[in-house]
Amino acid sequence: MAFGKKDHIVGLDIGSRSVKAAEIIETKRGPLLKRFGIVDIAHGAIEEGTIIDAETVAESIKQLFKSYNIKESNVAVSIGGYSVIVKKISVQTMDEEKLQETIHFEAEQYIPFDISDVNLDFQILGESESNPGQMNVFLVAAKKEMVNDYINLVNLAGLNPCIVDVEAFALQNTFEANYDMQSENTALIDIGASKTSLNILKGNSSLFMRDVSLGCGQINQKIMSLIECSFEEAEQLKYGDDKPDRLTSEDLKGIISSVVTDWCTEIRRALDFFYSTYPEDQIKRIILSGGGANIDEFRELLAAEAMAEVESINPFKSFEIDKKNFDDAFIKQIAPQAAISMGLAMRKVDDK
Repeated sequence: MAFGKKDHIVGLDIGSRSVKAAEIIETKRGPLLKRFGIVDIAHGAIEEGTIIDAETVAESIKQLFKSYNIKESNVAVSIGGYSVIVKKISVQTMDEEKLQETIHFEAEQYIPFDISDVNLDFQILGESESNPGQMNVFLVAAKKEMVNDYINLVNLAGLNPCIVDVEAFALQNTFEANYDMQSENTALIDIGASKTSLNILKGNSSLFMRDVSLGCGQINQKIMSLIECSFEEAEQLKYGDDKPDRLTSEDLKGIISSVVTDWCTEIRRALDFFYSTYPEDQIKRIILSGGGANIDEFRELLAAEAMAEVESINPFKSFEIDKKNFDDAFIKQIAPQAAISMGLAMRKVDDK
């Protein structure tokens, strides 16, 4: 990017419990994190990626931009979950223009939705090593209804949606910008409020993706069922902000233990499926993001279950930090939750 050129974009990560925004600018010293902010959204306003109450979420986005003094209106957002299909396929070798003409026909056999109900995109990965005359392609299909809902939401918040990305790709973008790409396999696991996504990379190529319906909201649900409180009260208890007599430290520890054990079981199942397809490709490193990455017990248990090194992502590693706007403690605490918004903020206005 030419210094001073105005094509940067704000990465806006719209989750089911919070919205996050990151703004990166180019300086003579390299990319600088100028702004980052996070605000909670009302419980139930977004459920499993589906926008239930657009006006409430739009107000939260407006509050986010105002509270953190973000002036830029061009944004990139991301979508995920079961309304988005990402699949690696093999097709006959052809140029991009020809594939553009035939992709609908190629996609029909892989997409479990009516092809007229989805937006399709693709990325050519290169020649297939095992099939001469074939090439590997990443096929992405997203339900038009969901894409339109997110575009309308961003417009409702008074912003200009320039890019709609896929969450897993945004996270991979962050990883590639901050970590050395090695030939060994790395699993990127994002634990959100209601969804966990898994993306296994070999170098900078994705081998395997899967979404699972589990996340930090399970901890809230278990607290609510134990002491009959509201979701918001459970959220405070989860973070230790309040400790009423009816929920002891032992109770909370037991709940967290039970939930992270379930997470590890599901992740282990996904990894076993991966190994059944790629028996030679051992996963050496797991990088965690999302709110669940901050749970020590989860990291330790997952390392034992997966027999891999587990760490929380640092999406700010390769970036200058504007010290006037951030203190180190905030940056360290928020890092895992900032990963997707940082990946989006690295995009440019005119990106494909």
